[in-house]
Amino acid sequence: MPKFIAIGYGDREGYDRTAKTVRDAAHAHDKVLQEGGALMGSAGPPEQVRNHEAGHVQTESGPYMASQLPVAGFTVIEAPTIAEAIEMMSQTPCAVAYGVVEVWPLKQ
Repeated sequence: MPKFIAIGYGDREGYDRTAKTVRDAAHAHDKVLQEGGALMGSAGPPEQVRNHEAGHVQTESGPYMASQLPVAGFTVIEAPTIAEAIEMMSQTPCAVAYGVVEVWPLKQ
């Protein structure tokens, strides 16, 4: 079955202005996804890693990517099609609480 990586972006402000019933339903949806085998987690502080020409490892704290909203979490799911993966992710907290979720096909 094809795998997809979903990246959720959102902030506390958007989360807090979303109705509690909508947030609760989104968290229940996440639980169903996890029980179905989705690997899901929130994002901690990132570290950038560089090792140009395999000569010297350099690290730098902080994100490389820039976005309007902070990265909130990651999910790895299986779905028959990207359309079904999008449907699965459309009810998650970042999607419903004024954030956004990117769904990326994982090519193996």
